Amino acid sequence: MTTVDGGSLRGRVALITGANTGIGLVTARELVARGAQVFIACRSLERAQAALATMPAGADAPVPEALPLDLGRLDSVRQCARAWLARGLPLHLLINNAGLAGARGLTGSGFELAFGVNHIGHFLLTQLLLERLRASAPARIVTVASKAHYRARGLDWAALRRPTATRSGLPEYSVSKLANVLFSAELARRLAGSGVTTYALHPGVVASDVWRQVPWPLRALIKLTMLSTEEGARTTLHCATAPVVAHDSGLYYDRCRPKEPSRLARDGVLAAELWQRSEAWLRDAA
Repeated sequence: MTTVDGGSLRGRVALITGANTGIGLVTARELVARGAQVFIACRSLERAQAALATMPAGADAPVPEALPLDLGRLDSVRQCARAWLARGLPLHLLINNAGLAGARGLTGSGFELAFGVNHIGHFLLTQLLLERLRASAPARIVTVASKAHYRARGLDWAALRRPTATRSGLPEYSVSKLANVLFSAELARRLAGSGVTTYALHPGVVASDVWRQVPWPLRALIKLTMLSTEEGARTTLHCATAPVVAHDSGLYYDRCRPKEPSRLARDGVLAAELWQRSEAWLRDAA
């Protein structure tokens, strides 16, 4: 059972990235079952449509819909945001769920692959939808991070613009998750008093497709003791829907409870610099 709070979400509109599989799909199913109008934004529109076919329609919910979104391509992020905004709907819940781990390379816009997908793509999408979220307040922005952020030793600005350096790609994944937590905290500071609240979270170490790029047999070994996707979705749903956290913002959650993130993740100066650099990079890439 994934439900955290069983209240109706009728009239609420949610956009979830990467929800064709894993905890994103479980989250989308739960929101639909509770009456929300749900959009899933995924790299493969074909797989997204297949995922939608597995969602039982909620009694009060509009039919969920899919949008194409490749977070590694900034033009795709912009196209997705434009397509969604053109519908003229409010946006009450943005869940930055999609991610990858163990992948190696460089995005088409010149960012280390994990950082480019896990942080930069979501940073841009959130920026493009922010005005609509403000207008729809109360609204929430939930970013799925990871306890892997504790292992990050810092942000090497130059390395973030180079291909993945390590063989496993896991240190770079940790850096991207640190960026997620810093982003959520800085976003909360910038949105204070707006009625839009932000949440970063560790879903648990979940046996999902996020690990699909980790080389075999390491991938098989690390998935042996992982949580199910249903268990992993609980904290996302808590942050997205629980009334008890409605007035909290900028915190980091683990097992549905606030938890102190790493020292680096609490560094407000670092968070502000990451924001400023992210904006500058996006201007240069426009």
